[in-house]
Amino acid sequence: MRRRRGRFVAGIIVLVLGLTGLAVSGLGVGTQLLPRTFTTAQQKQIMAWEVGKRWRVLPAGAIFPASVGYKPPDLLADDNSLSLAATRIGIARQASCKAAVDPAAAQMLDSNGCAALLRATYVDGTDSYVVTVGVAAFPSAAQADAAQAELVASPETGLSGAVRPGVRTALFAGTPASGFTDGRRQISASISDGPYVVLYTIGYADNRPRVPISADDYADSEMISMGVGIANSVANVLGATPALPRCPGAPGC
Repeated sequence: MRRRRGRFVAGIIVLVLGLTGLAVSGLGVGTQLLPRTFTTAQQKQIMAWEVGKRWRVLPAGAIFPASVGYKPPDLLADDNSLSLAATRIGIARQASCKAAVDPAAAQMLDSNGCAALLRATYVDGTDSYVVTVGVAAFPSAAQADAAQAELVASPETGLSGAVRPGVRTALFAGTPASGFTDGRRQISASISDGPYVVLYTIGYADNRPRVPISADDYADSEMISMGVGIANSVANVLGATPALPRCPGAPGC
């Protein structure tokens, strides 16, 4: 009788221990399956990584859309019905920052860690103006901002027609941009967004050499509107704020 009672008690103890182990194990699995939370710093780091890789993972046609709408020049701002658009002529091959910009600009970009430069060329609706836009990719937004500050502070030079150092033109044979050489650039400028500096340069499509564009208020205003519109379109794609990162709950996520 005592042996039976002992066996019964031992069985109960084993059962209790087994259930306890199962409960602890279940608690561990449940904890692993619960949604993992990121700290604010981790969220920012993940989001920065997401933005920073776009120049490598997005299709070129997504970075440089086939058509870009832009605001009319200030001289026509009172006409709300007017809509202007630029059409993409072609997309150049990826290049080094040194190869795709003026020497002075290359020094500013490279010293701040520029990884590569992408370019495309656009023409306006009347085939009057051409724009080459370039994307310089950097490891961080701070480095891009530093490069942009140097570009903005740089003086105009006479090496290729008294324009600010910037992106070199991307020519495409058989198009309105076939004669858009560096010496025909009228305006060069840039903006920054996140880890990117978007540079653009503008000129005439009729092969005329550089002229004092400031003497033609309308042309000056429309070129600027076109260049800024295209640059902002590209920057909005690359620098768009991604959704807050959420962990799917799997272990090691």
